[in-house]
Amino acid sequence: MLRVVYEAADDLQPGELARAEEDRGLIRIRVDRHAEAPAYTDALNAELDRLLRGIEWFQVWKDEIVSPRSADTPVKVVFELATIIDGPPVQIRERKGTVNIHVDAHATVDEFVAALNPAIEEFLAGARWFQLWQGEIVDMASPERAHGGGPDAGVRRGPLVHETP
Repeated sequence: MLRVVYEAADDLQPGELARAEEDRGLIRIRVDRHAEAPAYTDALNAELDRLLRGIEWFQVWKDEIVSPRSADTPVKVVFELATIIDGPPVQIRERKGTVNIHVDAHATVDEFVAALNPAIEEFLAGARWFQLWQGEIVDMASPERAHGGGPDAGVRRGPLVHETP
């Protein structure tokens, strides 16, 4: 299963407004709870740009697989301020290589996180994304690992050629 989880944080380093990290099937993004929308959207753009340069998440777009290293349209996530009158304070739009997240210019971090997490869950349920994690393809149909609290697929990998004596 793939998850992208945003959290409001009170304990980031001084001057740090966003911190993202990756694990198997998970991207966790922590945002300074006290930041205002213009500041946290800028910080998220920079942090996700940094993260995407070092991870292996892929978008399936029609008959193409798009990655952060695709030459013509690399995968990127762009946060943009918007005036959202009706509905939740975030809206997600996807096109080849780009996920645009429109954020109401007055949304607090708590409002942003509360609205974005269920929207991202629904977005990922569309099954257009997968992760290559340590040689394993992880997608929405992948089981959780036993140490993560979910069921285990029970698949055991034997040694690779370079690992044998």
